[in-house]
Amino acid sequence: MADEFWEQADVVEQFAAREPDHRLLKLIDACESPGSTRVLDLGCAGGRNAVFLAEHGLDVWALDASAAMVARTRERLRPVLGDEAAQRRVHHGRMDDLGVYADATFSLVVALGILHNARSRAEWERTISEVNRVLATEGRLLMQHFTPEVDMTGEGVRPTADDPDVYDGFPGGRVILFEREALDAAMKRYGFRTEVPSETVRVEAPPGRRVSTNALYRKEKPAPQRPSRGEREGAGVPPHASA
Repeated sequence: MADEFWEQADVVEQFAAREPDHRLLKLIDACESPGSTRVLDLGCAGGRNAVFLAEHGLDVWALDASAAMVARTRERLRPVLGDEAAQRRVHHGRMDDLGVYADATFSLVVALGILHNARSRAEWERTISEVNRVLATEGRLLMQHFTPEVDMTGEGVRPTADDPDVYDGFPGGRVILFEREALDAAMKRYGFRTEVPSETVRVEAPPGRRVSTNALYRKEKPAPQRPSRGEREGAGVPPHASA
């Protein structure tokens, strides 16, 4: 049922209608050579950030686990990039297996409101390892990650019994949530340093509220050794994201 949530037409349009992230606007304004800046929009949703990046001449690629979100992003990119490029540059796949991309491919990964959708700590760690792998050294990761204070329904979220970082009570299914300090510490273990101090942002969103950590990280070094292919497949992770 959780996966079906992201395929609903009204959910797709809700995300597609959003404006580009304001922090992304500042990053792009400071970009000296847009055409040589390769960016991955991880969890591209309806394309709000991917379209903005393409319109500003960046070398943009995108991925989402929702077929409906991928289709909407491709549709919106066609007037900007053309049919062939829109089809080729937007992939349908899981965030914890970025096998369609080579090591050190990107100078920027945009992961806004996506990484908390990991269903377990193991999936979250695989995702961070993959993001580290596809980023060039000193590449940047722009992130927004919900905290345990988030409440999208007015009924709060509840930690699960088997993993205190995994919570129930989110509209899209189980999520993994960290306080700001814990998120920074986890990212440091996976080879990232904060470029600017991370901040906690609270926005009232009746009947509840959105509370997230906004962060900008730099890749300093490779992540710790990733799980083997056999371990990943044993956990239900496909060996390659579908193109």
